[in-house]
Amino acid sequence: MKALLVLLFFSSFCAFGQEVKEVVRSIYFGGGSAYIIKQQAQELYDFVKNIQHLEYYEINIMSHTDNIGGREFNEYLSRMRSVSVIELLKAMDIPQEKIKFKDFAYDAPAYDNNTWEGRERNRRVDIQFKPIVF
Repeated sequence: MKALLVLLFFSSFCAFGQEVKEVVRSIYFGGGSAYIIKQQAQELYDFVKNIQHLEYYEINIMSHTDNIGGREFNEYLSRMRSVSVIELLKAMDIPQEKIKFKDFAYDAPAYDNNTWEGRERNRRVDIQFKPIVF
């Protein structure tokens, strides 16, 4: 029994024989929008439903925009996108206190905002499911 406890402690990213890995899912938005389309909501629901031992994860929301429009608008839009995703997660019975968020607006683009494709990919919220280390 003692060896089993040591093994579980040593492998802190392991829960009941299942490896607990960090996973990031993204939800993409139309320009100027914080609306989550039904298909993306369903895909996130299916994904969350299949996470075993969700209690071993913290959830981090990172909201982004493209660079179209002014700072104030993009900060507002980034916040509204975070709120949309948080509300969706809460509807999946995930407690709000388990969710942390950071709104980046257009300050941390992952893609080139000088192209249509880059702007399209920057209009997103990344949802990080990060293992909790005990």
